[in-house]
Amino acid sequence: MTHSLPTPRGALTPNRPLAELTWLRVGGPADWLFQPADEQDLADFLAALDPAVPVFPMGVGSNLIVRDGGIRGVVIRLGRGFNAIEIAGETVTAGAAALDAHVARRAAEAGRDLTFLRTIPGSIGGAVRMNAGCYGSYVADHLVSVRAVARDGSIRDLPADALNLAYRHSDLPKGWVVTRATFRAAPGEPFELAAKMDDQLARRDASQPTRDRSAGSTFRNPAGFSSTGRADDSHELKAWSLIDAAGLRGHRLGGAQMSEKHPNFLLNAEGATAAELESLGELVRDKVRESSGHELQWEVIRVGEP
Repeated sequence: MTHSLPTPRGALTPNRPLAELTWLRVGGPADWLFQPADEQDLADFLAALDPAVPVFPMGVGSNLIVRDGGIRGVVIRLGRGFNAIEIAGETVTAGAAALDAHVARRAAEAGRDLTFLRTIPGSIGGAVRMNAGCYGSYVADHLVSVRAVARDGSIRDLPADALNLAYRHSDLPKGWVVTRATFRAAPGEPFELAAKMDDQLARRDASQPTRDRSAGSTFRNPAGFSSTGRADDSHELKAWSLIDAAGLRGHRLGGAQMSEKHPNFLLNAEGATAAELESLGELVRDKVRESSGHELQWEVIRVGEP
């Protein structure tokens, strides 16, 4: 990249390999990785950055395949200056870099119910952007407002309804970086909330390959909602059952594999490349289309150059 970049107070690293920053441990380098010191540092940097330079905000990389050629432009990764959690009355405000599980635990200790976040791998910024949810509860059900730095460097406060949150979707503009989010949380007894989270974790660990290298659910459920966790939950339009019916549970391609335990989890089983992971995903989409007529949509975000 020939553009000269602004000099921030935070860390700006050229040609930074990204594989170790993602759960799947794949992907080439970013032209630049920027870790802002604080919100003002981020705002000043984006305001001074040539508008032609693409910006990609990255969380903890739990739902991401970075392609082998890496990412052109600036990858922004929020760190310690963005992980504060504040609880006041029924509202919980969390920095975008705070881990979902940590926010759920801190809220529960304060007698506030955001337990649905406990089993969601990732950070608050990603949860907002993807309207993360499970067991029938979503970010959309609790979000009050978000604060973000726009691509032009302006700091914006947006009410939740401005994001048009839907299943695994928000209308947050490209290049905008969420810095914090405020949630409304119902009251609960801390020990009951802790027990509920323990139960969710046990159920997750029983059904998902949590010890393997994955990026969570690979494809969205064609049904248009997450597992409710209830006994009457129908499996017909669940991505995992369509993949299973197509005979692809445990299917391998190079170092990539669809999990034996949960067929909608794509694993880096053994030194996979991003290309192998993505190719296996596309193979699964083709086979499911042939066997069921359903068009699986990726839930894992794929970015960068092949």
